Amino acid sequence: MNIPFLGHRRRRPGVFDPEGIAELLAECELLRSQAGRVGVQLDDTVDSLEALDQLLPRWRDDEEILPWLGNDAGLYLGTVIVRTVPGAAWEIWPDGQPVVRLDSGREFDVVAAGQEWAASGVPELSQLYAEVAES
Repeated sequence: MNIPFLGHRRRRPGVFDPEGIAELLAECELLRSQAGRVGVQLDDTVDSLEALDQLLPRWRDDEEILPWLGNDAGLYLGTVIVRTVPGAAWEIWPDGQPVVRLDSGREFDVVAAGQEWAASGVPELSQLYAEVAES
């Protein structure tokens, strides 16, 4: 974050603020808006993933919203994993793709998973969470 009146913060190349990145990736505005319209509150818990899995997928009819919603679904899945699975953290690949890295070193491309969920509903977000949490 660069706030002019506070001066410039110098950072080494390749080093990022994990908390700031986590906050930014957790926004998922479109997904939160769509879920809120049907009464689903996204509170960064596993239960909220299950509630998302139960939504009627009306967004599949809108080719413009589908990729954005899939992206948000993946970022939301990653947010729940990072906040509830011990040792899980966000990692940014050199191409800018956010992934979740587990203590074991395994990386999970949550955005790709969210895209699949938005397009077809399979696999379910709660199922993906369960697979990652077992690792």
